[in-house]
Amino acid sequence: MNAPVETPDTLREPRPGAPRKVVIARPGSYDRLVLERFAPLLPGPDEVVVDVRASGVNYADCIVRLGLYASAKEFVGWPITPGFEVAGVVRAVGSEVKDLAVGTRVVAVTLFGGYASEVSVARPYVFPIPAGLDFAAAAGFPAVYLTAYYAVHELAHPRRGARVLVHSAAGGVGGALVQLCRLAGSEVTAVVGAPHKIDTARAQGAHHVIDKSAAPLWKEAERIAPQGFDVVFDANGVATLGQSYAHLRPAGKLVVYGFHSMMKKGGNGRVSWPKLAFDYLRTPRFNPLDMTNDSKSVLAFNLSYLFERRDILAEAMERLVGWLERGDITAPPTKSYPFERVADAQRALESGQTVGKLVLTHG
Repeated sequence: MNAPVETPDTLREPRPGAPRKVVIARPGSYDRLVLERFAPLLPGPDEVVVDVRASGVNYADCIVRLGLYASAKEFVGWPITPGFEVAGVVRAVGSEVKDLAVGTRVVAVTLFGGYASEVSVARPYVFPIPAGLDFAAAAGFPAVYLTAYYAVHELAHPRRGARVLVHSAAGGVGGALVQLCRLAGSEVTAVVGAPHKIDTARAQGAHHVIDKSAAPLWKEAERIAPQGFDVVFDANGVATLGQSYAHLRPAGKLVVYGFHSMMKKGGNGRVSWPKLAFDYLRTPRFNPLDMTNDSKSVLAFNLSYLFERRDILAEAMERLVGWLERGDITAPPTKSYPFERVADAQRALESGQTVGKLVLTHG
């Protein structure tokens, strides 16, 4: 059941009907997610103004709100509008944009700023919405699939028949990882944290599903892959990193892209500094000498620091859209929240009980 609607209590309005965005003035709980009006945007020469119909919600947005997302502090600072992806309709284009017409349905990738009813984005980060997707599904597609694509095809490169293990496999990135690994010919073991997530993981194409709330995770993993896994994808952090590495076979790769277990689930939306500090101290440190002797690799990334790699982004989106339109992969299941309920959406995501992707819709 959703928590009661929590409408931000500050709504500055330059004029009625002006676009709105979420503004976080300083880190904290859900009450820091404040809606503000702003003046309509004008595109720069190489920019596209998008009338946003849906904005994707990612766990990284919650970390931004808490003040713990390094690239947010480095690239933007306070105040900040979170959000990495939007879908909508082109409202205006700059003088140098000749290949995109006003009225085109598009999806755009943003380096923050996506929690808004109107955004201005450089042309290379704007793409036509793939056939068959509505605005909500389109807004939930780029961030999770670009993350999964980079992890699978830029870092892991699993060989056909490789045994891979995906943690948090019923979430947005986890589900995308399952699908891309299956498409690459891997044997996929999906790990979920509750019985209601099993069917979601199976629907993504997992060959094996471990519900760690009902069975011992690593005992089941050893039964499925007695010699270990070729690749493990892990965004949990200290809760599983050590054992994820231990359960790699020789030449195996551990791909790290988050530290979710360091954040308290179902809390008050604030940082538990004692838990954060304790988990930081317990986080495994991988020694290159040991890794060399083990013949295992640890690979890690944060996609926001790769935003300027337009070559990778363009290739990834081209391949992903092609796979999507051929039916090789599917967009993640989405649950929509009205824009005014942004706090409820982040609260739900932090609970650890959601499946697929959450999006904010703009009426």
